[in-house]
Amino acid sequence: MHLYAAFLGGPIAGGRMGEDHEVVFVVAEDGPAAKSAAKAKWGGTGRCHVDAVQRVDMVDGYSVRLDATGGSATDVTLLDNYN
Repeated sequence: MHLYAAFLGGPIAGGRMGEDHEVVFVVAEDGPAAKSAAKAKWGGTGRCHVDAVQRVDMVDGYSVRLDATGGSATDVTLLDNYN
């Protein structure tokens, strides 16, 4: 299992022109499985698509290690909102 970052795109709510985007993290065996898992995390309206998916093994010289801890109920990613 590996960590993947996925960049999702989909329709903007309210009939506006353009696209909404969000980044989600998923754990999957390979890229195709990561795309499927990422789509399930889409928080926008309508159907999404995957603009990009990247396996994350190392960040700024630090290796990424996955440890199973229980279930998705403990799945939390903190957001530092710039607004």
